[in-house]
Amino acid sequence: MSIVHEPGTPPPAAAPAARRRPRPPADRPRASDRNSPWAYVLIAPAVAGMLYLLLYPLARAVVISFQDFRLRQLIVGDASFVGLRNYRELLGDARFWEVVRRTFLFMAVNVVLIMVLSMLVALMIERLGRFGRTVVLGSLVLVWAMPVIAATTVFQWLFHSRFGIVNEVLVSLGFSSYEGYAWLAHDKAAFAIIVTLIVWQSVPFAAITLYSALTTVPRELYESARIDGAGAGRLFRSVTFPLIRPLFMLVLSLEVIWTFKAFVQIWVMTKGGPGDATTILPVYAVQTALSNQRYDLSSAASMVTVLLMSGVLVFYFRQLFRQEGEHL
Repeated sequence: MSIVHEPGTPPPAAAPAARRRPRPPADRPRASDRNSPWAYVLIAPAVAGMLYLLLYPLARAVVISFQDFRLRQLIVGDASFVGLRNYRELLGDARFWEVVRRTFLFMAVNVVLIMVLSMLVALMIERLGRFGRTVVLGSLVLVWAMPVIAATTVFQWLFHSRFGIVNEVLVSLGFSSYEGYAWLAHDKAAFAIIVTLIVWQSVPFAAITLYSALTTVPRELYESARIDGAGAGRLFRSVTFPLIRPLFMLVLSLEVIWTFKAFVQIWVMTKGGPGDATTILPVYAVQTALSNQRYDLSSAASMVTVLLMSGVLVFYFRQLFRQEGEHL
């Protein structure tokens, strides 16, 4: 049966198609899944283990710093609380303040050398060809991956008084006074060797990180600045450094922390000697605990170290945020 339309009348409108509700994406979590406690139950063991490993040693050291805790208390376990006696004894020790001064000097020398050399190496890598860049980056990774103890042992042999390559090279160049020279027996020489070792181990990480930041700087900015007559120094000050500054400051803060708490290299090579020439706060704390059996005084020194390092970082971040606010 056919439907006949009269002339001049519009055809009847078609029935609207049934609207379908859009289906939610398959990968979108449902509200019930997001509020499920099972996610927290699954990550709870990892969080609890991390908190135990990080917070318990710190809390234990804080408690010991307020106790009379020596070798007898370590064995028997009947430590008594003495209040702030350990801190008063520590802060009244002239040797402790000399170690604090040396620690800040050690940190400043290392951080300045690391950041300057790392920036120069990163700029050099950026200008190398593909082959040269691969060789330099590979060498930096190998240095970075070298274990700390192995690198320290290598430096010990390099500067050995009888079998060291450094003395042999210097003598062959005509410096006969360095025959049998004991580098680690002299204050300034031992300090310089420790600084050289830590800088050598720290530059690869900082240089690779800064090079990765340099690769994010748009080339168009360099071309525009060159058209305006900017030289290499002006390019770095006005284009490169402002753009990589956040990552540069992050690397700087990490290096401050790592050099402030340097211990393994010093302990393996000199144990803080000769005298106290290479003794910084972490080494001082271990010396106090092992040599004098004063675990309470050692814990107090560790707490003071944590407070000093925190103070340095708080001051640094305040200056950083203030400068960022001025540029906004």
